Amino acid sequence: MATYFITGGLGFIGFHLTERLLNQGEKVIIYDAQKHYVPLDRSNWTYYLDYRIQKLRGRDVEIVRGDCTDAGWLKESLEKYKPDVIVHLAALPIAGISNDYPAEARGNIFDSTVTLLDTLKNVKFSFDRVLYTSSSMVYGEFLRDDNQNIIAASEDQVCNPIDIYGAMKLSGEYMVKAYNYRFGIPYVIIRPSAVYGHTDCNMRVTEMFLLNAIRKMPLLVENKGMHQVDFTFIDDLIDGYILCAKENNALGQTFNLTHGQGRTIGELADILMQLVPGATIEMSDVMPYRPNRGTLNIAKATRLLGYQPKVSLEEGMKRYYEQIIKDNIWRND
Repeated sequence: MATYFITGGLGFIGFHLTERLLNQGEKVIIYDAQKHYVPLDRSNWTYYLDYRIQKLRGRDVEIVRGDCTDAGWLKESLEKYKPDVIVHLAALPIAGISNDYPAEARGNIFDSTVTLLDTLKNVKFSFDRVLYTSSSMVYGEFLRDDNQNIIAASEDQVCNPIDIYGAMKLSGEYMVKAYNYRFGIPYVIIRPSAVYGHTDCNMRVTEMFLLNAIRKMPLLVENKGMHQVDFTFIDDLIDGYILCAKENNALGQTFNLTHGQGRTIGELADILMQLVPGATIEMSDVMPYRPNRGTLNIAKATRLLGYQPKVSLEEGMKRYYEQIIKDNIWRND
């Protein structure tokens, strides 16, 4: 049995990773500041935080309330539990809010990462690796071929983020590599994209579209629905995290962990039009900070880790919709 220390473990990805690890017989320490980033009158955050905590009660998990920028408490917590694997998920998780509040983004994305790395440099126990959660936003505008077709983004291409969120995440990647080079901290860097599924409450496009469709409100489609995103179902992403945590081939590597297929916002809207009776579409202007993206190349993760995402956007949104209806909280929030 291994011990995992998950910063941001009560968040969307952290909760699902924790459940999977517990199901595999591992021990989990959640280190989480329990922050919310979306106004509570527009979010299901309080409901899902309580949901996650209740689901974890009675299991082999410890929940420590703590901020990753608090070096003293972070070090004390790490020394107490002596984890084998540290998964760094704590961050401001929303690109738009990062652009509106850059100082907050720096503290919650960059400063928290540097504090964690600097703390791990000085701990008195050995650990196997740190998993750093980056983002597809580090690529910025995806490259195009001579015919203006979007090229799938590979881990070895030059990153050129065009927003604060992507820049902060990429800065974190550089710090992870620097601490590895100077102090020998073993790492894996993970670049997810457009993760969706049950308990997400950060108002990403999948959640906003789904809730609007259920409430008989229009789906606000930007750029005529042509914008492409590599939507990734939460269960597939967790498969990738487990592989990155356990496979020796993962050490010192950067991986795209996505579905590996760019789908347009228009396709997402069409899926919900078929799935939710009475759903409608309304066109809107595209946000200026949002880069043109597409497919992320997952060949490296497939080759080195055996990563094989299984859930299509159609199937994933169907599961997500069914769970939202089961939760029965969408009526009054």
